[in-house]
Amino acid sequence: MTRISRRGVLGGGGSIAVALGLGRHRAVGDAHAQGKEEFKLKLATDLPMAHPVNTRLQEAVAAIGSETDGRVAITLFPNNQLGSDSDMLSQIRSGGLELATFPSTVLSTMISTAAITGVGFAFTSYDQVWKAMDGALGNAIRRAIEKTNLHPFEAAWDNGFREITSSTRPINRPEDLKGFKIRVPVVPLWVSMFSSLGAAPVSIPLSEAYSALQTKVADGQENPLVLIDLAKFYEVQKYCSLTNHAWDGFWLIANGRVWRTIPADVQQIMAKHFDAAARKQREDNVRLSADVQKSLEGKGLKFNTVDPAPFQAALKSSGFYKQARDKF
Repeated sequence: MTRISRRGVLGGGGSIAVALGLGRHRAVGDAHAQGKEEFKLKLATDLPMAHPVNTRLQEAVAAIGSETDGRVAITLFPNNQLGSDSDMLSQIRSGGLELATFPSTVLSTMISTAAITGVGFAFTSYDQVWKAMDGALGNAIRRAIEKTNLHPFEAAWDNGFREITSSTRPINRPEDLKGFKIRVPVVPLWVSMFSSLGAAPVSIPLSEAYSALQTKVADGQENPLVLIDLAKFYEVQKYCSLTNHAWDGFWLIANGRVWRTIPADVQQIMAKHFDAAARKQREDNVRLSADVQKSLEGKGLKFNTVDPAPFQAALKSSGFYKQARDKF
């Protein structure tokens, strides 16, 4: 398995679109030159080029081009090159974009069921996550996505568990969140969760989060470790509490109308390589998170591990879980 280094992942920025089919896949390029391209598809993500999702997508795209003898030519557009998440969602629904990855929370703006994976402290380990996502829960979300004329690929990708950082105090118990001003994304489910725990959530776009922490508009924020490092939150935060309070994943989606124009044999090849890439990326993300924690410790961020049970009890007593159950 290819080793994904922290330097390689976090060094990625706004690269240009990557058209694959080079090197050992020279046959793909030859096939293109001979006019064998039948399906030219755009694949967009909101992640830096060197993120493990894009690294594994590149490998899958090359393998698909090789195995189809150049019939399928997929161009990867990373780092929101084709617009914001909402822009890409609009494009893939209209068919202007053929393939894209979306976090569950983004999909939930159109498919409410997709947000169920972000319910607070619903998962406490990856064993639980993948048992659910590769089983009945994942199937239920896929069926909901299909009803919107989109095609979800089988395997979900990993966006990681979310942790809380703070400039004032470590978060060990629900009581530590009382009145705590925490920056959260514009996700109603997470605003409700932190409000139920007594915090004072502030919905701020990620692009403005650093300045909000720096100017004390917020005392803390929550994100996966990889993004905490990438966004340099360690410069304006002192503590990182490993709460694992929510897990979020990515779905690889195809426009339904476009997908139905692709022959079954080609669909099978695409699904095989994309799903295999997703499972490899899951392993990449776990390994990378461990590396990133060590790096953040070296940059002065102090870590503490959190028992989820008191938080789950607090959410139950506040009625949060009942509301989530009624909604989903």
